[in-house]
Amino acid sequence: MGRLVAFIILLIPGIMAAYGIKLMRDTLFNKLLEPYPALWLQFTLGTIFVVLGIGFFAGFLLNRDRKKGNVSKRFQK
Repeated sequence: MGRLVAFIILLIPGIMAAYGIKLMRDTLFNKLLEPYPALWLQFTLGTIFVVLGIGFFAGFLLNRDRKKGNVSKRFQK
């Protein structure tokens, strides 16, 4: 049960990052999606989604590796 919850917690930021990549790709091809009023706003939100999604995933991995002791000295608390 615990592994399923952890998988779902990691799945949500992954989907968010994938949607952010889609938003940025659509902006580069000048395709404006419905809820966004301007292309620059669509690209900005896509960038924010990608940074938050990858940042959450990276933080989760760093925290897990710190607990196991698999990080170098500069990343330890």
